Amino acid sequence: MELIRTVEDWKLKIEPALASKVSELQLMGYKEATNENVWDCLRQKVWKGNPEKRLYEAVQDVFHLSSNIYMSYLTVSAYQDENDLFASIAALTGEVQAKMNV
Repeated sequence: MELIRTVEDWKLKIEPALASKVSELQLMGYKEATNENVWDCLRQKVWKGNPEKRLYEAVQDVFHLSSNIYMSYLTVSAYQDENDLFASIAALTGEVQAKMNV
């Protein structure tokens, strides 16, 4: 009988599959691919959280992760990072303006 667990519970067991996917993505030119960002991509784009799966289903999801989905994940992450940077700059410049007006 196959156990059903959350994907987070399977993470250590599927590390070899993640490493294989990372190697594949790096060969395709995604030099920034790491186990952690591929895992985050799966959580955000494929699993949308921490669903329950059988081990073979979680491994299958890793191997079926397409470069298009990974690229979409990277694009969204870059925009979020950029927005966070702009928000930080705006907060800092606002603080400087407030101190200058005192």
